[in-house]
Amino acid sequence: MKIFRYKFTKLIYALIGVILALSVAGFAITLWQVLRYGLESSANPTFTVIRYILMFIVTVALFVILLSLLISSYYAVDGKTKMIITSFGFIKSRYEIAKIDAVTLDRTTNKLTVTFEDGHFIVIVVKDEWYEDFVQAILDVNPRIEYSIKSKTSTGEDDEKKS
Repeated sequence: MKIFRYKFTKLIYALIGVILALSVAGFAITLWQVLRYGLESSANPTFTVIRYILMFIVTVALFVILLSLLISSYYAVDGKTKMIITSFGFIKSRYEIAKIDAVTLDRTTNKLTVTFEDGHFIVIVVKDEWYEDFVQAILDVNPRIEYSIKSKTSTGEDDEKKS
């Protein structure tokens, strides 16, 4: 199985970092409030306990979800099962390579698109240097897939094609 990691922008990495820091800070502040004040100054202890529990759950869940996005976001081409696996954190999808109709690399938009027989498609978001390796991994499993490159100066008639 060949794995290709998602390509996140610097802004996304920065946002994930800020939100991770905020979730750690929220957890720390809630823990400090529990240890410092407890339930002694609460008029209704039930609501205070619920608030503390919800704050712990939300901050831990947010931290785990964002960490999973960083660690487990990838595309995988599995030659044994003949599937493309997309993983975005906890969300996983599988696509049969046998049902792929074409793969197109559009140099004007710098997008790699995998089109299936039924008309739906997925856009592969990996480093530009990995496009050829990703396509080759798919073609190794199913060499009958049409691969085309639309160049920046393409008129539509001079697309480079491989089979």
